[in-house]
Amino acid sequence: MRVNRPWLGLVILVLPTFLVALDTTALLLALPQLSADLGATNVQQLWISDSYGFMVAGLVITMGTLGDRIGRRRLLMIGGAAFAVLSVVAAFAVSPLMLIVVRALLGVAGATLAPSTLALITNMFRDQRQRGQAIAIWATGQFTGGALGPVLAGFLLQHFWWGSVFLVAVPAMTLLLLAGPILLPEFRNDQAGRLDLASVGLSLVAVLSMVYGIKQLTVESASVVPAVALVVGAATGFLFVRRQLRLETPLLDLRLFRNRPFTAVLIGLVFAGIAMAGTGLLVTQYLQSVLGFSPVVSAMLFAPMGLGVAVGTMAAPALSRRMKQTTAIAGGLAGSALGSLLLVGVDGAGALPLVMIGITVLALGTGPLFALGTGLIVGSVPPERAGSAASMSETGNYFGGSLGFALLGVVAAVIYRGRMDGTSDSLAGAIAASRRLPAGQAAELLHTAREAFTASLHVTGVIATVIFVGLAVLVLTMRPATRTAPAALPDYEATRS
Repeated sequence: MRVNRPWLGLVILVLPTFLVALDTTALLLALPQLSADLGATNVQQLWISDSYGFMVAGLVITMGTLGDRIGRRRLLMIGGAAFAVLSVVAAFAVSPLMLIVVRALLGVAGATLAPSTLALITNMFRDQRQRGQAIAIWATGQFTGGALGPVLAGFLLQHFWWGSVFLVAVPAMTLLLLAGPILLPEFRNDQAGRLDLASVGLSLVAVLSMVYGIKQLTVESASVVPAVALVVGAATGFLFVRRQLRLETPLLDLRLFRNRPFTAVLIGLVFAGIAMAGTGLLVTQYLQSVLGFSPVVSAMLFAPMGLGVAVGTMAAPALSRRMKQTTAIAGGLAGSALGSLLLVGVDGAGALPLVMIGITVLALGTGPLFALGTGLIVGSVPPERAGSAASMSETGNYFGGSLGFALLGVVAAVIYRGRMDGTSDSLAGAIAASRRLPAGQAAELLHTAREAFTASLHVTGVIATVIFVGLAVLVLTMRPATRTAPAALPDYEATRS
């Protein structure tokens, strides 16, 4: 019986993607326990949770193009080995500072994984239809891991210590290291030239400054530090772009933006990330602080959002066989708009079913964008630039999520404070204040605060609806991506050694 090497290789690529996403979201549930055990302060807790994401965001562009230069499989093996070792170190960290440093190093290793795995798929699947199916499976693994992370963390924390959350990734990385050299092809661009270290530094400073500034907008009482970070990031980004346009072999090929479908889909990924992250932020708080569910139960109730995206991505290839890709993406986004609109009606006794249906429909509709849109991005470029395109796709997703937390979080806070006439800054603060009041006053304060927060959820639903409708229109007006001829792709068997 002939072994189907590309599809077996895809399993190896999906496993680390699935478990890295799972590991990231699982940490959110483990954070209180590990913070108590290690004695972490509030600031240290913030850095434990954010240091990984900061490094991924700052280095994913560099890693995507580095893989094109030194070999995508080689970079994946290096990153996988580092991730496995560092996960063990993180599990047995003895201080908050040690865990912060290890989490940052895990981010460096994690930055190699997504662009390398996505770019390798373009080499392993020469048929466009099969490539679309493979990318859909890859995206499904990523979103399923993110959805199941809190659920698995709840199980592990009930039976083991917090370090077990980190150890989950070790078996998958071990399997990657053992099977990767056998099942995965190697690919490098011999014409890529040397890595420009100045560009690496500029991209790192620009992305880290922007992401830090965006995140701090939601936690800083004063806006000076975030504003300075955003200005520094924008100025450095301008210098980075100018340098890329002047280099013969740039770190990031900005000529990709001349491709209209590429640019349109990238915009779609960013703004869909904004809508989903902002909605997710408000819904998780609503489940806990308004409806009164525990963090573990709230995580389970919220899981349909991640699973909905996973189902949508799996269904996307079948949809694309029955209609144009742009029609499938736009139709899905219209469904997401409907799901967002359902959140506007959330209130009273029927709130929970409406929330559950709303986030599920919203997430399900984004599936074609993440699956087919990612396929359009990597399929719009020659295979030697797939790593660069993949890194831009991942950066767009991350920026969208960060912007969603910051911008829609700020809008929700403004709506809440307005409805509270400035007497409370947050629902959490109102709940804390109610514990110091007589029963009657406490009940009145909690009722008013929860009504105000529900109003902010309604506004977030309206904003998400407008975003998804706008994206649907944008996608419908874009031209189809130019198909790359199969002959231009390298032969899988020839590049396997």
